[in-house]
Amino acid sequence: PRSLWAAFQEHLRHLGLQDFPCGLGSWNKSRFVTHAGSTEQEEERPLGEESPEALLELLSDPRSPWAPPPGCSPQDQRLRDVAVLAPQLTCGTRVFQLFRSLRIVGKDVEEVDEDLLQLQHLEELTLCANQISRITSANLPRTLKVLELCCNAVADLQGLCVQPPPELQHLGLGYNRLHDPLQDKHLTADFWPNLISLDLSFNNLTDLQGLLSQLSSLKKLRILVLQGNPLALIPAYRGFVVDSLPKLSVLDDIHIGLNERHQFCGLSKQPELIRSEAQVVVSIGKIKGVPDPSAVQELEIGSGTPMVTYSYCVSYEF
Repeated sequence: PRSLWAAFQEHLRHLGLQDFPCGLGSWNKSRFVTHAGSTEQEEERPLGEESPEALLELLSDPRSPWAPPPGCSPQDQRLRDVAVLAPQLTCGTRVFQLFRSLRIVGKDVEEVDEDLLQLQHLEELTLCANQISRITSANLPRTLKVLELCCNAVADLQGLCVQPPPELQHLGLGYNRLHDPLQDKHLTADFWPNLISLDLSFNNLTDLQGLLSQLSSLKKLRILVLQGNPLALIPAYRGFVVDSLPKLSVLDDIHIGLNERHQFCGLSKQPELIRSEAQVVVSIGKIKGVPDPSAVQELEIGSGTPMVTYSYCVSYEF
């Protein structure tokens, strides 16, 4: 399986931190090589060397061959600047200490390996649109505050809860394969005491009461996304969530106002209202590529011209 660390090494090569105009070479050697024990920089720049300003301009000018590569994040750009101004900090394993965030998206990563622990100051890890089905939290840096796993194949949380990062504030598990029953306490404060934001959207979760009983222990939870799950089709869904989690501020990207909280007050104490049925509201705004059925043909009475009628059926598969 393709490992995260292999994708990370490829990402480093893509940034070119050791190549002109970054890194150490004939274009800037005198600024970093001491002479006769002196640590002072030479006043006059040797022939063939470039100034730091000129090298930085090569990195930032969009017309330059060394302009930021596609998908280059602000942190990647800062790393390239450091590789110009202080290339010794980006040599070998020292570069690992500079990473605060890492974004590996759509690289067919299947495994988060223990080599990731070398990024000892990593705070944000985004691994969207890969092929991760299981993740072992023991391989995640303890400093992690944001973990985004949207659009993968995660089917359970057991491995993720072995030794989760204690300071994690956001956990993104949207568009995965989570289903009921979720293991007891896997989404509780026992594992995520500092969680502020949780995205479980577009999975296959159906047990609303069971899920809320776990989430109620997350005292710092303020943002929750559950849309796209079958449980979100329950007619009383939003009211139950709002009343069950009184400290929640945003549900499914919609702010929870005081009026709404007052409207649903006490609903969580009436579980009998949650019935085994779903409610779906469909609104079709516009259809392209088919004749308009409202355009009635104007025919003369008795003309004998055939009448053409149209009818359409829209079906939904669950």
